[in-house]
Amino acid sequence: MERRVEFIDTQACGSPPVAKLESMVTRRSIMMAGLVGATALPVRASSARAGDLSGQASRQPDVPGFVKELMAEMTLEEKLGQLTMVSANLAQTGPYSTPMTLDSVKLGRVGSLFNLWGAERIREVQRLAVEETRLRIPLFFGFDVLHGHRTIFPIPVAEACAFDPGVWKATARAAAEEAAGEGIDLTFAPMLDVTRDPRWGRTAEGPGEDAWLASRFARAKVHGFQSTDLANPDAVAATAKHLGAYGAVNAGREYAPVDISERQLREVYLPSFGAAAEAGVAAVMPAFTDLAGTPMSANAAILRDLVRGRWGFSGVIISDYRAIAELVSHGVAADLADAAALALAAGIDIDMMGEAYAKGLPVALGRGEVTLASIDLAVERVLALKAKLGLFDNPYRRCGKTDAAETAAGVGARRQLAREAARRSIVLLKNSDHVLPLRDGVGSIAVIGPLADAKGHMLGPWSAAGVSEEAVPILDGLREALPATTISLAQGCGIDEIEPASKARALEVAARGDIIVLCLGESKTMSGEAASRARPGLPTAQRELARAVVELGKPVVVLLFSGRPLILPNWLAERASAVLAMWFPGSEAGHAAGDVLSGRFNPTGRLSISWPFDVGQIPIFFGQRPSGRPASPTEHYTSKYIDLPVEPRFSFGHGLSYAEFALSRLRVDRSELRAGQSISVEADVANLGPVAGEETVLFFIHDPVATVARPLLELRGVQKIALAPGERGTLRFSLAAEDIRFLGPDLEPKWEAGAIELYVGRSAA
Repeated sequence: MERRVEFIDTQACGSPPVAKLESMVTRRSIMMAGLVGATALPVRASSARAGDLSGQASRQPDVPGFVKELMAEMTLEEKLGQLTMVSANLAQTGPYSTPMTLDSVKLGRVGSLFNLWGAERIREVQRLAVEETRLRIPLFFGFDVLHGHRTIFPIPVAEACAFDPGVWKATARAAAEEAAGEGIDLTFAPMLDVTRDPRWGRTAEGPGEDAWLASRFARAKVHGFQSTDLANPDAVAATAKHLGAYGAVNAGREYAPVDISERQLREVYLPSFGAAAEAGVAAVMPAFTDLAGTPMSANAAILRDLVRGRWGFSGVIISDYRAIAELVSHGVAADLADAAALALAAGIDIDMMGEAYAKGLPVALGRGEVTLASIDLAVERVLALKAKLGLFDNPYRRCGKTDAAETAAGVGARRQLAREAARRSIVLLKNSDHVLPLRDGVGSIAVIGPLADAKGHMLGPWSAAGVSEEAVPILDGLREALPATTISLAQGCGIDEIEPASKARALEVAARGDIIVLCLGESKTMSGEAASRARPGLPTAQRELARAVVELGKPVVVLLFSGRPLILPNWLAERASAVLAMWFPGSEAGHAAGDVLSGRFNPTGRLSISWPFDVGQIPIFFGQRPSGRPASPTEHYTSKYIDLPVEPRFSFGHGLSYAEFALSRLRVDRSELRAGQSISVEADVANLGPVAGEETVLFFIHDPVATVARPLLELRGVQKIALAPGERGTLRFSLAAEDIRFLGPDLEPKWEAGAIELYVGRSAA
């Protein structure tokens, strides 16, 4: 089937350019296969039972011959040991369960450990495994290296605001080098859950609201962590988590049920995981949650049929913390043995902290609920991963010493990368009357708020082995960036603690300043796992402080620290001179803030997730489908609120610059498109302002007429261009025929004839 794209210039009347797609035959769909994140398989099927294994679509792992020989010598207890992961409890990342003991390692009852780091510590435990066990099988060591190990980079939702795969890959590579240097073989990252509900605490850990952006984030992170070869001493295995739709938990409440449409699952929540699988991710972790009544830890239709079968994933699937045992609490398993049988049949290889496989599988085997062949298949995958990590060749390959000079140079390079990533993640939300950038030596600055001098909070909710004392606070960064300016500090209140004397002191200091920098937001424990917030706004104490400061009538620059979009009081958003989304910037927070506020770095960050006016708008995101009665301010019976705007306060992609950019002359290079072809889309960019800057331009499409209503906007490209004052340039996007496919009424990927609208702009607004 041929498809033509006809370019219709409608810019003169204010409409978007349109690429008109016309079929050379009748209007019909083209059946396609292999679309990442889309499948015709029923992914809502009930949880698997042991009898389902005979026909499962799982791919066989690539198993070295010596692994087969090794397995022939293993007892059932030793096999189950390889399927058991326990915590060394050097860090607390979940509810209490039986931790690792040295005897359990010596007896071969443990195949992998997590929450242990440090080359010497890991070397000693590994020595027990390879020198004091019967079969001398090495362990692998996992840890949550989510956005840095020792050097902490911006939290993922912030880093996604850079819209820069190069940055994403570089920070993952640096984190892997540090983690591998301390004995870590595998990280439980990247977290790829798309979220459109900022009440959910784990919004902090993911790439934001858009599936296209999340898919590119996934590829960059997998390649960064794993390098070119998992056996490299500085590579760590990546784990794509948490499959699937964890970001859609009911009411944004952690661990709550998920019940969404099949279309939403496939179009929004699965593509990032498909992209990770395509990029060669070593491991996958299912979510704690259920999907329409089937907990992900027992969801054979997704884990076995889709991930292993359709996607061809042959790596390891690791349960989340105690998730298999929790199948009993979910109400789909009668006891631990039943839970273990369900999880194994679904395709989970490793039981993290649940003791379900060690204690439940022998009982399930005796009942005939599982087969020894299914256990062997899981063991093969675990041992194959250890072989790929090079652990059979050298079990201590990630426990080596590094030359002191190289270490010093490496630390310096990683800190510089952290600074660059942080300043590219900061989003300038508002800048009235060009109050920013601040000019050194002109007036005095009062730095107010509980987060002005708070090193530890800068690292965010999941900062791995990061050391709070090594973080640069905002106060220090400002003083370094503006050495000729008098800068005074007053906290004013705690994170959520009203301190009258401290508040009075802060107002005195603020009154003497010419400009006030107000540092507000969440503590690091107010975001992350088990930190959902029904009202994700500023705590009461901070609102009271902010109102008093704003009423002084001076220019106020508000720095907002958080792991999610915050609900801002209207009076603060309207009366503040400037507002910046700082997120949790990491180890170099202060330096990054100083660079941006002083103008040493012209901000480039764009929101990866919409910021609502109020909780009542949630969930809110740019990719809405059209309504039969779209919102109208003049018509009563339309889709709107009577007490709130329909639009978010700050849209996806929103972010200001100190430069002034203008877009013009959107054009395409051809008037028709057929399968296998692509269109080049161009737009001119001009810097009309007095300072150099870097512009980020987003490319969207819209299919206005289709057999299934398409979202009003779908992101299909991002380009950047750096321009000096008065300079002009051209950005080019490529739209491939595959970029306009969608899932038809039967949920099969397809093309349809029709018009495709093309948009470029600075945000979804």
